[in-house]
Amino acid sequence: MRFIGLDIHRDFCEVAAVDGSGLHSLGRVVATAVELTRFGEGLSVEDEVVVEATGNAAAVVRLLEPYVGRVVVANPRRLSGVVGPRAKTDRLDARALARLLAAGMIEEVWTPTDQLRALRRLLARRAALVRARTRAKNEVHAALLRNLHPRPPVKDLFGRAGRRWLVGLDFPADERVTVEGCLRQVDALDEEIGRLERLLAEQAIGSTEIRRLLTVPGVNLITAATFVAWVGDVHRFPSSSKLVGYLGLDPRVRQSGNEPARHGRISKQGASDVRHVLGEAVWSVVLTPGPMRAFFERVRARRGPQVAATATARKMCVLFWHMLTRGEDYAFQRPSLTRHKIRQLELRAGAPRRHGKPAPDGISHKNPAQRAAERVLSEQAERSYQRLVSDWQRQRPKGADAATGERR
Repeated sequence: MRFIGLDIHRDFCEVAAVDGSGLHSLGRVVATAVELTRFGEGLSVEDEVVVEATGNAAAVVRLLEPYVGRVVVANPRRLSGVVGPRAKTDRLDARALARLLAAGMIEEVWTPTDQLRALRRLLARRAALVRARTRAKNEVHAALLRNLHPRPPVKDLFGRAGRRWLVGLDFPADERVTVEGCLRQVDALDEEIGRLERLLAEQAIGSTEIRRLLTVPGVNLITAATFVAWVGDVHRFPSSSKLVGYLGLDPRVRQSGNEPARHGRISKQGASDVRHVLGEAVWSVVLTPGPMRAFFERVRARRGPQVAATATARKMCVLFWHMLTRGEDYAFQRPSLTRHKIRQLELRAGAPRRHGKPAPDGISHKNPAQRAAERVLSEQAERSYQRLVSDWQRQRPKGADAATGERR
């Protein structure tokens, strides 16, 4: 049995191994599918391999897994504090990886499935296109500002009415080139984003987890898909606090000696994409009456809107963990709104339209009486949460800890 360390680069992999006779450097392997397969064929089913998590590590793992007993993916950030040699070379890095694996000091990183990797790539590509579209739109707004034009009289400057208004404005020749070029760029990006969203909808239709998260008012396809893509199997987190820490929504803690612990800003470790979409979703979630809005308002009254938004994003993370681990939809959902989101998802995935036909389950978001009745129930749930918190605060001993209720 050997413990093999691979220091992966774009063009080659530096290899080292620990066996019964000690630590050895085994040279380099060209980082191609053919050469890595040939290298794997020379290994034993009892061997163990360790690689660092890099851009091409997933491909290396797929090629070597059939030939060895285990392939471990290590977190480079965790290794930097353990190895820390004065001299850093590829050869020394590979030897350090092999030595740590043999000593059992490698903390294995969870690796997503191929399906989750594909979903991540689609979401990352869409996010890049949305940023590019935002830059193009900002250029148009900057041109309006530079030429002292008033605010647009329409809500959507890039819709039909907004574009008609832009055509009637007087721009210098160079500014007109900028505006027209940005509009063409926005159109092209809209088309590409639409294609990606169709692919995302096709994958989301078959995902029970994504459909379950959509039952939360204010959570859309992008929020639910991003959470599922980066979290994966939520059951690998034994508690909601572990998931919160994994996504970097937990506060930093500093404590030494007899001094009390000091809590600071969130750690921001882990997937920034999930933190971003949760932070954006908060502003939609709090528009709907319910416990989440009551929680947001309670924190905002004490700490301000930005801290309240971060706290609500953390609360949503905890809520998602409970929903997915228990296999339950959101208890305070609005059925007509949920049915509307699912139907929009089906249409985006290519389902035929039902012109003039009622919904099969009789739940329709277009029914004003049904929407009004659901809003009344949501408002009742919000008031119930407010009373619950008020009673808890009155019964809590003075000076008690806010999390545990025990006297400090």
